[in-house]
Amino acid sequence: MKKIEAIIQPSRLTAVKDALNGIGVRGMTVTEVRGFGRQKGHREVYRGAEYQVDFVSKIKVEVVIEADLADQVVKTIQEMAFTGRVGDGKIFVLPVADAVRVRTGERGRGAIS
Repeated sequence: MKKIEAIIQPSRLTAVKDALNGIGVRGMTVTEVRGFGRQKGHREVYRGAEYQVDFVSKIKVEVVIEADLADQVVKTIQEMAFTGRVGDGKIFVLPVADAVRVRTGERGRGAIS
């Protein structure tokens, strides 16, 4: 199993979610997060006053899938999250040793399907 974590622009969430559903991803966790990378934040003007925004709002999408689907999931997220501008995000792929469904006690594949 693999865990895919993607940090994306909030405006791309619906497109990413719909595309993942379309390739058979059955569940995901979505979290509103804030951070910075190369962008280093940005300046905004509010009521005539300019101020520095150090942390940019993003969305974190997490999915745990069978290892053989990992490349397809990464490609789908990359295509759907792409805007061509700085700050499109990052995708991380991590190994998952085990999963347990709390309600039934199923482990491994059974827990994520």
